Amino acid sequence: MDESAPKLKRELGLRDLTLFVVSCIVGTRWIPAAAHAGSGSVTLWLLAAVLFMVPLAFAAGSLAVKYPGTGGFYLWTRNDFGRWPAFLCFWSYWVAIAFWFPSAAMFYMGVGLQAMGGRYVYLAQDRGVLMAVSLAAIWIALGTNLVGMKVGKWTENLGAIATWGVGVLLVVAAVMIGRSRGSATAIDLRPAWGWDTVSSWANFAYAMSGLELAGLMGGEIHDPSRTLPRAGWLASVFAFVFYAGATVAMLVILPQGRISEMSGYGEVARAASGVVGNWLAPALAALVMVSAVGQFGGLGTGVSRLPFAVGVDRLLPGAFARVHPRWGTPYVSILLLGLVASVLLIAMQAGDTIAAAYQTLVSLMVITGFVPYLYIFGSAWKAGRRVSAISGWAVTVLAIVCPVVPTAEVHNVWLFEGKLAIGTLGVVASAWILYRRGQLRS
Repeated sequence: MDESAPKLKRELGLRDLTLFVVSCIVGTRWIPAAAHAGSGSVTLWLLAAVLFMVPLAFAAGSLAVKYPGTGGFYLWTRNDFGRWPAFLCFWSYWVAIAFWFPSAAMFYMGVGLQAMGGRYVYLAQDRGVLMAVSLAAIWIALGTNLVGMKVGKWTENLGAIATWGVGVLLVVAAVMIGRSRGSATAIDLRPAWGWDTVSSWANFAYAMSGLELAGLMGGEIHDPSRTLPRAGWLASVFAFVFYAGATVAMLVILPQGRISEMSGYGEVARAASGVVGNWLAPALAALVMVSAVGQFGGLGTGVSRLPFAVGVDRLLPGAFARVHPRWGTPYVSILLLGLVASVLLIAMQAGDTIAAAYQTLVSLMVITGFVPYLYIFGSAWKAGRRVSAISGWAVTVLAIVCPVVPTAEVHNVWLFEGKLAIGTLGVVASAWILYRRGQLRS
């Protein structure tokens, strides 16, 4: 890219980058779902870590050193495969995150309110309250990063620390429950193999993704060639320990059949309150909500660097390449992501029909969101990381194929498949149209 292009400020050291990556990778929302699936989930966490997260750490670390600068996998793909594949990676990933934001905000804030118990459970069912809290979470996360990484990094730092807090509280509660009355679930690390297990493993791999976002921040990291690989490994170890430990802790407190994916934290807190105390529920709820804000900040900040890099490359209007004169951030990209996420969040409230259609779009976004990993591991292959590339490709292909297979809840298979096919083509076609316009502009 042009050496005279606008530069972002280097604000991230090892501690800040490690906490940033933790906030991007670890989602507390996955723990109740894993516990609901049983103790065999621990093995699935291990497989996802070894076969996907570790190869991704090798790939991201090597490529960030090979191609330093802001833009991450857009920069890697552009240099290794050309501008069109790089633009397709940018667009599919950005669209996936834009659609992820509103659903994740509603989920996390709903989980937090439900976990508090009492009258807050009623508020979690109130669309107006839930929408207001969700919008506030999104804009607190993006707003603190809008005014600069010197301020915004503390949102991610607090989110990562809150994630640690969730894990510690669950493990402490499980130890106290285990000593008092034993484990509520027989711990058997052997997964019940079948298509459902394979399909859920793709979700486990998705929960382990996020290291590539550190690469997007390459231009804002002090000594990225040393800092990024170290932060990636530290965050990877924490992610596996957290996921596996918190899953087992929930199963010690409650039988897996009594842990629901949506209200698992509240159920576990209420079951443990007799031994631990009534303070556990509000403490868990608060930590889950703070961790969510940190994740919104990490993902939003990282993803906003994509339009900035593409704007610098002159494939998007020049406004996206602007850096705020005072804050030193790509403010246009951050504001656009926040506005799109807010509009989608409000649109979800228009009725059950739209909400139901949105679920199909979420599956579509999982498919398109994994497209960049095909190129990331392709660049890793070219960088000499052959084993990482093969393992990463295998899991990526599985993750793309799994959402195509209809679940038991899908009654009209042809309609379901048609929506996915049309939606995928729509994302690719819109990327091509924007790319061609960008070529004419540049």
